[in-house]
Amino acid sequence: MTPTLFALAVLVVALAAAAWRARRAELGAMRRAIADRERAERSGAGAATLQYPAIDLSRCLGCATCVAVCPEDGVLAMVHGQAAVVNGSRCMGIAACERECPAGAIEVTLGDLENRADVPVLTDALEAAGRPGLFLAGEVTAHALIRTAIDHGTRVARAVAQRVRLDRTPAPVARRALAVGAAVAAPSAVHATAVVPFDLVIVGAGPAGLACALEATRLGLRFVVLEQEPGLGGAVARYPRGKLVLTQPVELPLHGRLRRTTWSKEELIALWTGLAERHALPIECGESLIAVDPAPGGGFVVRTAAGRAFPASHVCLALGRRGTPRRLGVPGEELPNVTYALLDARDHAGRRALVVGGGDSAVETALALAGQAGATVTLSYRSEHFHRIRARNEQGLREAVAAGRLCVLAPSRVVAIAPDHVELDVGGALRRLPNDEVVVQAGGVAPLKLLQEAGVSFDPALRPPPRAKTDPAEPATPGRELRRALTAALMIAAAALAFVAWHADYYALPMAARPEHPAHRDLRPGRGTGLGLGIAAATLVLLNLLYLLRRARVRGFRFGSLRAWMTSHVATGTLAFVTALLHGALAPRDTPGGHAFWGLCVLMVTGAIGRWFYAFVPRAANGRELELAEVRRRIRARADGGGFAGRVRQEVTDLVERSQWPGSFGGRIAGLLGTRRALARAVRRLESDGRAQGVSAAELREARQLARDASRAALQVAHFEDLRAILASWRWLHRWVAAWMLVLLAVHLTHALVFADYFATPGVAR
Repeated sequence: MTPTLFALAVLVVALAAAAWRARRAELGAMRRAIADRERAERSGAGAATLQYPAIDLSRCLGCATCVAVCPEDGVLAMVHGQAAVVNGSRCMGIAACERECPAGAIEVTLGDLENRADVPVLTDALEAAGRPGLFLAGEVTAHALIRTAIDHGTRVARAVAQRVRLDRTPAPVARRALAVGAAVAAPSAVHATAVVPFDLVIVGAGPAGLACALEATRLGLRFVVLEQEPGLGGAVARYPRGKLVLTQPVELPLHGRLRRTTWSKEELIALWTGLAERHALPIECGESLIAVDPAPGGGFVVRTAAGRAFPASHVCLALGRRGTPRRLGVPGEELPNVTYALLDARDHAGRRALVVGGGDSAVETALALAGQAGATVTLSYRSEHFHRIRARNEQGLREAVAAGRLCVLAPSRVVAIAPDHVELDVGGALRRLPNDEVVVQAGGVAPLKLLQEAGVSFDPALRPPPRAKTDPAEPATPGRELRRALTAALMIAAAALAFVAWHADYYALPMAARPEHPAHRDLRPGRGTGLGLGIAAATLVLLNLLYLLRRARVRGFRFGSLRAWMTSHVATGTLAFVTALLHGALAPRDTPGGHAFWGLCVLMVTGAIGRWFYAFVPRAANGRELELAEVRRRIRARADGGGFAGRVRQEVTDLVERSQWPGSFGGRIAGLLGTRRALARAVRRLESDGRAQGVSAAELREARQLARDASRAALQVAHFEDLRAILASWRWLHRWVAAWMLVLLAVHLTHALVFADYFATPGVAR
């Protein structure tokens, strides 16, 4: 064996070993993702209570961009080459996945609304259905992000301005901005300005209310802001000291873009306070809403607990969703050492504290207290696991417990509270815990009754039907993106064909006869139009590569939607192929440039076509995966475990493990051959155990069918996954052919620049 052959053999073996290891790692990651999804579904954390990423598998290309840009760990993962929701309860509604998806296959929307009676029914303009002029904005709409609240408030002000149709010079309004924390003005101060109804009354001075007020100021609306707290900020003002409350850039009316990616509570409140003072926003603090009544002549009358009335043609309710804190309903809860918010953890150094709750607020409160010198902190949660907290809070919780700074009692519940101790039920046993203070973070009671009395409907029947979801097991018709790309390619090909037809007398000649044709001077690769086409082809290839920089989100290449960049990627690739073909005069030669052209041809096939048509197999695999998940749900519905139901669950789990997750393709084939025997043995064991336990014949038949369904679905998943792995080689081919094509193109350009003479006359010796 020559050294060259030996080196090639070593290279082949190394590549095979690397591919084997990569495949095992991919299967391992997929297995963990599916197990995490099943655990989340069992605990109720699979779906979010508010925002939720809904994935249309018929459009998902498997590019994994959504997984890469998601700011929360564990929400999304790749399963069988497509994106899947693993832990939906961790979704914060930032929607980075939706913005970045090049195929429009993911949408961050509210969860299952068919049976939700706590989410208001709104139009696209954020107007209460059946109540014209009454708008909702911010968290009260079930959207929790500050950025979304600001967008809501801005949209409401613009909608009101369009309806009011203000004159160019609106009548002056005596407006007065109360200093934050100042006393409430006398009723006459506002009534004097309210002889003419306000264009807009904004209830709430949180992010949505302030954004609405700023935009209303810019648009010249007559308005007033009512806030029940002594100062502005809404729920943000009640956050713990130093908490990061904004992690995405936003656009704030009358201020511009907040370009920083992180803002603490204090910084944001200071910014809002400065804007309120600078623009003299008419904010009435200490005004608690009690009713929004219809006015006799149309419009509304907003009434507050102070006995004041504010007539308005439009109302924006930016109340927030928390409402009043949820109480525990135990003896001692009225004691002064019980609070429902933590403003500054430094005030609790050296204290014994109990935090009650299992959400992000409770965990963050417990971690803040545990970081104080001499503090003894216990976290009580009614469930056994924390399934609805963000990944970074979960990590911080584990570290604090491991370091001994925090004690977690789960599952547990508070039974009674005393000035110097609390009593808890911990797993059925009563436990007395020395304590100085209790911080309850059990959520809040939304102001649903107040909203309903104002005319806001929560009837699920009034919501538009959800968008139909494509069955992932069925092939889908090509989407809008594919049609757009194919249309662009067709137009480019038609233009190229027209160019060739115009010069058919030249292109029909054999290569040896072309130099005698008059058009050769202009159409040959080294001069005139032919040279221009070559330069255009090389330029288009370079422009085509910019898509990779945008997809990788390289600094300086984060502008524009990834969907538009991908369409450009397909269009520039197609145009580069056509211009390169014309540059070579329809006759690519056995040169580096000719080989680069054929590489570009392979890229066209694997990139523009393979990406979409390959996607059928992942959809089929995910369809079978959903079947398998349904079998597991049917088993869980029988019983929580133990007895015959527990035996059925164990047998099905063993069948799935043997059928779905062998470590190699050969192991999968062996699993196929042995599956019938394994299934028969499992059924015999189930029937034997069932008869011994006195299980009815109907239950035995159901258990037998569950085992067979699970075995069949697991095998189908496994073999679709094998087929997907084989077909996924188009990605490998696409990438490496692209790299090789670029090398050949560089050689071709270098050769042309060094040796070509672009000014010589054809047929004339120098």
